[in-house]
Amino acid sequence: MKTGEFVIIAGKKNYLVKVSDENFSTEYGTINLSKLKKKKIGDKVKTNSGEEFIIVKPSFIDILMKKCKRLPQIVMPKDAALILAYTGIPTNAKIVDAGAGSGFLSIFLAYYCSNGNVVTYEKNKEFAKIVRKNIEKLGLKNIQVKEKDILKGIEENNLDLITLDMKESENVIEEAYKKLKFGSWLVVYSPYIEQVKKVVEKMKNYFTDIITIENITREWKVNYHTLPKSSGIMHTGFLTFGRKLIKTI
Repeated sequence: MKTGEFVIIAGKKNYLVKVSDENFSTEYGTINLSKLKKKKIGDKVKTNSGEEFIIVKPSFIDILMKKCKRLPQIVMPKDAALILAYTGIPTNAKIVDAGAGSGFLSIFLAYYCSNGNVVTYEKNKEFAKIVRKNIEKLGLKNIQVKEKDILKGIEENNLDLITLDMKESENVIEEAYKKLKFGSWLVVYSPYIEQVKKVVEKMKNYFTDIITIENITREWKVNYHTLPKSSGIMHTGFLTFGRKLIKTI
């Protein structure tokens, strides 16, 4: 394997590591990561105490969630996946995302729309820097970061999807309508219901098929007595969808 490549070493506990010349310490002993250079997926590697691990190829989600830097709030994969499911956008979709933050949503969309293109707007220079570094970790080439305020206008046209995760999203809706293809989608992520109300009220003037959903997932502990876990990621945010199926402008 090549230096800099991410792999999972799986055993009593799984770790996501990068092939390098460093030592990686675990509660089961230390692994010299340079040994991985001579290994391939499926091979075994041992710690200095003799504990055995198997080398596994990480998924996109493994790297996104465990190695990418995140700001306090991100769009979780469970919510990002619903955008793909509800809109059915093609793999060659042309997408604009705004309020990039850590870039998790735009990165998710760029990965699954691998034949398309994503442009993400982020006016905060420090946030934009984080997004670029996260994109680099995933090796994606079909995503561009623009250090611009989307409230001042969207430069792209004939879009398949626009996603907004930002304050004052309701003030982008008219511009989004102009830039979307007929039949395409606007999706707004809102952390609180007061913003949803503003967004829906504005979207009614331009979009149809408007729905707002909350995606709550709950993990279950399956054992002799089976019951839901008492903690986990419950409410994350609201997704409001609208489709451009009417001509008002």
